[in-house]
Amino acid sequence: MSQTPKQTADRSVPTSADVARLAGVSRATVSYVLNNTASVRISEPTRRRVREAAEELGYVPHAAARSLRAGHTRMVVLPPATLPAGPLYGRFLAELQAALRRLDYTVVHYGSLGLDGDEAARSWAELRPVAVVALGEVGLTPHGVDVLKRSGARAVVTLGSRRVAGAHCFVMDQREVGARAVAHLVERGRRAIGVVMPQESGLERFSEPRIEGARRAAAAAGARIEALPLPYEEEPAAALAARWRQLGLDAVFTYNDDYAVLLMRALQDEGITIPAETAVIGADDLLLGRLQRPRLSTVHIDLVTGRKLAELVDRVVREPGEEPAVHDLMGARAVHREST
Repeated sequence: MSQTPKQTADRSVPTSADVARLAGVSRATVSYVLNNTASVRISEPTRRRVREAAEELGYVPHAAARSLRAGHTRMVVLPPATLPAGPLYGRFLAELQAALRRLDYTVVHYGSLGLDGDEAARSWAELRPVAVVALGEVGLTPHGVDVLKRSGARAVVTLGSRRVAGAHCFVMDQREVGARAVAHLVERGRRAIGVVMPQESGLERFSEPRIEGARRAAAAAGARIEALPLPYEEEPAAALAARWRQLGLDAVFTYNDDYAVLLMRALQDEGITIPAETAVIGADDLLLGRLQRPRLSTVHIDLVTGRKLAELVDRVVREPGEEPAVHDLMGARAVHREST
Protein backbone atom coordinates (compact mmCIF):
# COMPACT_ATOMS: atom_id res chain seq x y z
CA MET A 1 0.00 0.00 0.00
CA SER A 2 1.47 3.35 -1.00
CA GLN A 3 1.93 6.07 1.62
CA THR A 4 -0.11 9.25 1.53
CA PRO A 5 1.70 12.60 1.82
CA LYS A 6 0.47 12.89 5.43
CA GLN A 7 1.87 9.51 6.34
CA THR A 8 5.21 10.41 4.77
CA ALA A 9 5.33 13.72 6.63
CA ASP A 10 4.54 12.01 9.96
CA ARG A 11 7.51 9.65 9.69
CA SER A 12 10.32 10.47 12.11
CA VAL A 13 13.61 11.65 10.72
CA PRO A 14 16.22 8.88 11.04
CA THR A 15 19.19 9.62 13.30
CA SER A 16 22.71 8.32 13.59
CA ALA A 17 21.55 6.35 16.65
CA ASP A 18 19.05 4.51 14.42
CA VAL A 19 21.83 3.68 11.96
CA ALA A 20 24.08 2.50 14.79
CA ARG A 21 21.38 0.15 16.16
CA LEU A 22 20.61 -1.32 12.74
CA ALA A 23 24.30 -1.80 11.87
CA GLY A 24 25.22 -3.06 15.35
CA VAL A 25 27.95 -0.45 15.90
CA SER A 26 28.50 2.67 18.00
CA ARG A 27 27.34 6.15 16.98
CA ALA A 28 31.00 7.16 16.83
CA THR A 29 31.63 4.45 14.23
CA VAL A 30 28.67 5.71 12.18
CA SER A 31 30.14 9.22 12.31
CA TYR A 32 33.61 8.02 11.29
CA VAL A 33 32.27 6.03 8.33
CA LEU A 34 29.79 8.55 6.96
CA ASN A 35 32.19 11.48 7.39
CA ASN A 36 35.03 9.56 5.71
CA THR A 37 37.33 10.06 8.68
CA ALA A 38 40.71 8.81 7.51
CA SER A 39 42.45 8.90 10.89
CA VAL A 40 40.35 6.03 12.31
CA ARG A 41 40.83 2.49 11.01
CA ILE A 42 37.55 0.71 10.38
CA SER A 43 37.24 -2.60 8.53
CA GLU A 44 35.62 -2.63 5.13
CA PRO A 45 32.80 -5.03 6.21
CA THR A 46 31.89 -2.61 9.02
CA ARG A 47 31.96 0.36 6.65
CA ARG A 48 29.71 -1.50 4.23
CA ARG A 49 27.28 -2.47 7.02
CA VAL A 50 27.01 1.17 8.17
CA ARG A 51 26.44 2.47 4.64
CA GLU A 52 23.80 -0.17 3.96
CA ALA A 53 22.00 0.70 7.20
CA ALA A 54 22.08 4.42 6.35
CA GLU A 55 20.75 3.65 2.87
CA GLU A 56 17.95 1.47 4.23
CA LEU A 57 16.86 4.13 6.72
CA GLY A 58 17.30 7.04 4.33
CA TYR A 59 19.76 8.70 6.72
CA VAL A 60 22.17 11.44 5.69
CA PRO A 61 24.52 13.33 8.06
CA HIS A 62 23.31 16.71 9.31
CA ALA A 63 25.72 19.27 7.83
CA ALA A 64 24.88 21.99 10.36
CA ALA A 65 25.38 19.66 13.33
CA ARG A 66 28.67 18.45 11.91
CA SER A 67 29.76 22.06 11.45
CA LEU A 68 28.97 22.86 15.08
CA ARG A 69 31.08 19.92 16.26
CA ALA A 70 33.98 20.83 13.98
CA GLY A 71 33.80 24.57 14.65
CA HIS A 72 33.50 25.32 10.93
CA THR A 73 31.57 24.14 7.87
CA ARG A 74 32.91 21.90 5.12
CA MET A 75 31.35 24.11 2.46
CA VAL A 76 33.41 25.48 -0.43
CA VAL A 77 31.70 28.27 -2.36
CA LEU A 78 32.48 28.14 -6.07
CA PRO A 79 31.05 31.20 -7.82
CA PRO A 80 30.27 30.70 -11.52
CA ALA A 81 33.43 30.81 -13.62
CA THR A 82 34.21 32.97 -16.62
CA LEU A 83 37.00 30.72 -17.78
CA PRO A 84 36.96 30.12 -21.54
CA ALA A 85 34.40 27.51 -22.52
CA GLY A 86 35.88 24.31 -23.88
CA PRO A 87 37.16 20.85 -22.97
CA LEU A 88 40.41 22.10 -21.40
CA TYR A 89 38.78 24.28 -18.77
CA GLY A 90 35.79 21.98 -18.42
CA ARG A 91 38.10 19.15 -17.37
CA PHE A 92 39.87 21.46 -14.94
CA LEU A 93 36.63 22.50 -13.22
CA ALA A 94 35.29 18.94 -13.10
CA GLU A 95 38.55 17.68 -11.61
CA LEU A 96 38.55 20.47 -9.00
CA GLN A 97 35.04 19.67 -7.84
CA ALA A 98 35.63 15.91 -7.77
CA ALA A 99 38.84 16.36 -5.77
CA LEU A 100 37.13 18.64 -3.24
CA ARG A 101 34.36 16.07 -2.82
CA ARG A 102 36.90 13.30 -2.20
CA LEU A 103 38.42 15.52 0.50
CA ASP A 104 34.94 15.62 2.12
CA TYR A 105 33.98 19.17 1.14
CA THR A 106 30.55 20.20 -0.11
CA VAL A 107 30.87 22.36 -3.22
CA VAL A 108 28.18 25.02 -3.56
CA HIS A 109 27.77 27.00 -6.80
CA TYR A 110 26.66 30.47 -5.84
CA GLY A 111 25.66 33.09 -8.41
CA SER A 112 26.61 36.75 -8.05
CA LEU A 113 24.74 38.34 -10.94
CA GLY A 114 24.50 42.09 -10.54
CA LEU A 115 26.82 42.26 -7.52
CA ASP A 116 30.18 43.99 -7.42
CA GLY A 117 33.21 42.43 -5.73
CA ASP A 118 32.51 43.52 -2.14
CA GLU A 119 28.75 42.89 -2.39
CA ALA A 120 29.41 39.42 -3.75
CA ALA A 121 31.88 38.69 -0.95
CA ARG A 122 29.26 39.66 1.65
CA SER A 123 26.67 37.41 0.00
CA TRP A 124 29.13 34.49 -0.01
CA ALA A 125 30.02 35.20 3.63
CA GLU A 126 26.37 34.76 4.64
CA LEU A 127 26.75 31.04 3.87
CA ARG A 128 29.70 30.80 6.31
CA PRO A 129 31.87 28.76 3.91
CA VAL A 130 35.16 27.33 5.06
CA ALA A 131 36.64 28.28 1.67
CA VAL A 132 35.88 30.32 -1.42
CA VAL A 133 37.44 29.63 -4.82
CA ALA A 134 36.67 32.66 -7.01
CA LEU A 135 37.17 31.82 -10.67
CA GLY A 136 36.94 35.32 -12.06
CA GLU A 137 33.31 36.37 -12.54
CA VAL A 138 33.53 38.88 -9.69
CA GLY A 139 36.76 40.73 -8.95
CA LEU A 140 37.52 40.21 -5.27
CA THR A 141 39.15 43.10 -3.40
CA PRO A 142 41.34 42.96 -0.27
CA HIS A 143 38.32 44.23 1.69
CA GLY A 144 36.16 41.42 0.28
CA VAL A 145 38.79 38.86 1.26
CA ASP A 146 38.81 40.32 4.79
CA VAL A 147 35.00 40.08 5.01
CA LEU A 148 35.15 36.41 4.04
CA LYS A 149 37.87 35.61 6.55
CA ARG A 150 36.04 37.43 9.35
CA SER A 151 32.99 35.29 8.60
CA GLY A 152 35.03 32.11 9.05
CA ALA A 153 36.49 31.36 5.62
CA ARG A 154 39.89 29.82 6.22
CA ALA A 155 40.90 29.67 2.57
CA VAL A 156 40.22 32.29 -0.10
CA VAL A 157 41.62 31.45 -3.52
CA THR A 158 41.33 33.56 -6.67
CA LEU A 159 42.00 32.67 -10.30
CA GLY A 160 42.68 35.58 -12.61
CA SER A 161 45.27 37.90 -14.07
CA ARG A 162 46.15 39.81 -10.89
CA ARG A 163 47.03 39.30 -7.25
CA VAL A 164 44.52 40.10 -4.49
CA ALA A 165 46.01 40.87 -1.07
CA GLY A 166 45.08 38.32 1.56
CA ALA A 167 44.16 35.56 -0.89
CA HIS A 168 46.07 32.72 -2.47
CA CYS A 169 46.18 33.70 -6.13
CA PHE A 170 46.50 31.48 -9.17
CA VAL A 171 47.55 33.83 -11.95
CA MET A 172 46.69 33.10 -15.58
CA ASP A 173 49.03 35.13 -17.77
CA GLN A 174 47.20 34.93 -21.09
CA ARG A 175 49.83 37.17 -22.70
CA GLU A 176 52.13 34.16 -22.78
CA VAL A 177 49.75 32.36 -25.14
CA GLY A 178 49.89 35.14 -27.75
CA ALA A 179 53.63 35.59 -27.34
CA ARG A 180 54.32 31.87 -27.89
CA ALA A 181 52.12 31.76 -30.98
CA VAL A 182 53.73 34.76 -32.65
CA ALA A 183 57.25 33.65 -31.74
CA HIS A 184 56.50 30.32 -33.42
CA LEU A 185 55.30 32.07 -36.60
CA VAL A 186 58.25 34.48 -36.65
CA GLU A 187 60.67 31.55 -36.35
CA ARG A 188 59.17 30.26 -39.59
CA GLY A 189 59.77 33.51 -41.44
CA ARG A 190 56.29 35.05 -41.12
CA ARG A 191 56.21 38.82 -40.72
CA ALA A 192 52.60 39.92 -41.44
CA ILE A 193 50.45 38.22 -38.82
CA GLY A 194 46.71 38.48 -38.27
CA VAL A 195 45.27 37.83 -34.80
CA VAL A 196 41.65 36.64 -34.69
CA MET A 197 39.75 38.32 -31.85
CA PRO A 198 36.47 36.60 -30.85
CA GLN A 199 33.39 38.79 -30.66
CA GLU A 200 31.49 36.68 -28.14
CA SER A 201 30.80 38.51 -24.89
CA GLY A 202 32.97 37.56 -21.92
CA LEU A 203 35.97 36.34 -23.92
CA GLU A 204 37.69 39.73 -24.09
CA ARG A 205 39.28 39.22 -20.67
CA PHE A 206 41.28 36.41 -22.29
CA SER A 207 41.57 37.57 -25.91
CA GLU A 208 42.86 41.06 -25.09
CA PRO A 209 45.86 39.84 -23.05
CA ARG A 210 46.58 37.29 -25.79
CA ILE A 211 46.81 39.97 -28.48
CA GLU A 212 48.89 42.11 -26.11
CA GLY A 213 51.39 39.26 -25.82
CA ALA A 214 51.29 38.80 -29.60
CA ARG A 215 52.03 42.49 -30.19
CA ARG A 216 54.98 42.45 -27.81
CA ALA A 217 56.49 39.40 -29.49
CA ALA A 218 55.91 40.90 -32.95
CA ALA A 219 57.46 44.25 -31.99
CA ALA A 220 60.56 42.49 -30.68
CA ALA A 221 60.93 40.67 -34.02
CA GLY A 222 59.99 43.55 -36.31
CA ALA A 223 56.80 41.84 -37.46
CA ARG A 224 53.39 43.38 -38.17
CA ILE A 225 50.22 42.52 -36.23
CA GLU A 226 46.68 43.14 -37.46
CA ALA A 227 43.66 42.50 -35.24
CA LEU A 228 40.86 40.58 -36.98
CA PRO A 229 37.50 40.70 -35.14
CA LEU A 230 35.51 37.55 -35.92
CA PRO A 231 32.26 36.08 -34.54
CA TYR A 232 32.17 32.29 -34.32
CA GLU A 233 29.99 31.95 -37.42
CA GLU A 234 30.57 30.62 -40.93
CA GLU A 235 29.42 33.66 -42.92
CA PRO A 236 31.76 36.21 -41.25
CA ALA A 237 34.62 33.71 -41.60
CA ALA A 238 33.88 33.38 -45.31
CA ALA A 239 33.77 37.17 -45.67
CA LEU A 240 37.16 37.50 -43.97
CA ALA A 241 38.64 34.78 -46.17
CA ALA A 242 37.28 36.53 -49.31
CA ARG A 243 39.40 39.61 -48.62
CA TRP A 244 42.37 37.73 -47.19
CA ARG A 245 44.78 38.38 -50.04
CA GLN A 246 43.98 42.10 -49.88
CA LEU A 247 45.11 42.13 -46.24
CA GLY A 248 48.62 41.00 -47.24
CA LEU A 249 48.95 38.59 -44.30
CA ASP A 250 51.16 35.53 -44.43
CA ALA A 251 50.10 34.03 -41.08
CA VAL A 252 47.31 34.09 -38.51
CA PHE A 253 47.04 33.33 -34.81
CA THR A 254 43.48 32.56 -33.78
CA TYR A 255 42.08 32.94 -30.29
CA ASN A 256 41.76 29.18 -29.96
CA ASP A 257 41.62 25.99 -32.02
CA ASP A 258 37.88 26.32 -32.65
CA TYR A 259 38.39 29.66 -34.40
CA ALA A 260 41.39 28.24 -36.24
CA VAL A 261 39.33 25.41 -37.71
CA LEU A 262 36.55 27.85 -38.64
CA LEU A 263 38.97 30.15 -40.47
CA MET A 264 41.03 27.36 -42.04
CA ARG A 265 37.98 25.92 -43.76
CA ALA A 266 36.98 29.38 -45.06
CA LEU A 267 40.52 30.06 -46.33
CA GLN A 268 40.66 26.68 -48.06
CA ASP A 269 37.30 27.35 -49.70
CA GLU A 270 38.86 30.53 -51.15
CA GLY A 271 41.70 28.47 -52.60
CA ILE A 272 44.29 29.79 -50.11
CA THR A 273 46.84 27.08 -49.38
CA ILE A 274 47.94 26.35 -45.81
CA PRO A 275 50.71 26.81 -44.88
CA ALA A 276 52.23 27.88 -48.23
CA GLU A 277 50.26 31.12 -48.50
CA THR A 278 49.13 31.47 -44.91
CA ALA A 279 50.36 29.71 -41.78
CA VAL A 280 47.72 29.08 -39.11
CA ILE A 281 48.21 28.50 -35.38
CA GLY A 282 45.50 28.16 -32.72
CA ALA A 283 45.52 27.60 -28.96
CA ASP A 284 44.35 25.00 -26.39
CA ASP A 285 45.63 21.93 -28.30
CA LEU A 286 42.22 20.33 -28.83
CA LEU A 287 41.72 16.96 -30.53
CA LEU A 288 39.72 18.77 -33.21
CA GLY A 289 42.90 20.48 -34.43
CA ARG A 290 44.79 17.21 -34.76
CA LEU A 291 42.01 15.83 -36.94
CA GLN A 292 42.29 18.66 -39.49
CA ARG A 293 44.21 18.44 -42.74
CA PRO A 294 46.69 19.98 -42.57
CA ARG A 295 47.03 19.21 -38.88
CA LEU A 296 46.74 22.36 -36.82
CA SER A 297 49.70 23.90 -35.02
CA THR A 298 48.65 25.22 -31.64
CA VAL A 299 49.70 26.62 -28.29
CA HIS A 300 49.42 23.90 -25.66
CA ILE A 301 48.33 25.20 -22.25
CA ASP A 302 49.56 23.36 -19.17
CA LEU A 303 47.05 24.05 -16.40
CA VAL A 304 47.68 23.30 -12.76
CA THR A 305 45.46 20.31 -12.12
CA GLY A 306 42.17 20.69 -10.30
CA ARG A 307 43.46 18.11 -7.82
CA LYS A 308 46.41 20.31 -6.85
CA LEU A 309 44.14 23.31 -6.36
CA ALA A 310 41.83 21.22 -4.16
CA GLU A 311 44.81 20.07 -2.13
CA LEU A 312 45.87 23.69 -1.60
CA VAL A 313 42.36 24.55 -0.37
CA ASP A 314 42.45 21.61 2.04
CA ARG A 315 45.92 22.51 3.32
CA VAL A 316 44.97 26.13 3.98
CA VAL A 317 41.75 25.05 5.72
CA ARG A 318 43.81 22.84 8.03
CA GLU A 319 46.59 25.41 8.44
CA PRO A 320 44.88 28.82 8.11
CA GLY A 321 47.99 30.66 9.25
CA GLU A 322 49.80 29.87 5.98
CA GLU A 323 50.96 33.05 4.27
CA PRO A 324 48.98 33.73 1.04
CA ALA A 325 51.08 33.27 -2.07
CA VAL A 326 50.94 33.72 -5.82
CA HIS A 327 50.93 30.52 -7.88
CA ASP A 328 51.23 30.08 -11.64
CA LEU A 329 48.04 28.50 -12.93
CA MET A 330 49.30 27.82 -16.43
CA GLY A 331 52.25 27.55 -18.74
CA ALA A 332 52.21 27.74 -22.54
CA ARG A 333 54.27 26.20 -25.33
CA ALA A 334 53.89 26.12 -29.11
CA VAL A 335 53.25 22.76 -30.78
CA HIS A 336 54.47 22.60 -34.39
CA ARG A 337 52.30 20.71 -36.86
CA GLU A 338 51.53 20.90 -40.58
CA SER A 339 49.56 24.17 -40.63
CA THR A 340 52.70 26.25 -39.98
